[in-house]
Amino acid sequence: MQSENRFFDDLGKIINGAAGTIAGVGREFEANARERAKQWMSGMDFVSREEFEAVKAMAAAAREEAEQLKVRLDALEKKSRAAKPKTP
Repeated sequence: MQSENRFFDDLGKIINGAAGTIAGVGREFEANARERAKQWMSGMDFVSREEFEAVKAMAAAAREEAEQLKVRLDALEKKSRAAKPKTP
């Protein structure tokens, strides 16, 4: 009876050790995959979120200014047409 308990105790230790090893390999694989992804992405020409948001705000301001200038130009053209004498 004693030998059977020892067998199961040893088997349990082996299984626990194997599970720990497999979990460690999984964590190491994940860390390596993250590092490789970081290296790959750093080689690309990606911009940071802050840079993207700054350029987005600049584009919105430029669009707004263009709209205002268009309205102003249309008004000036209308005024210019009204001021021209009509030729027969």
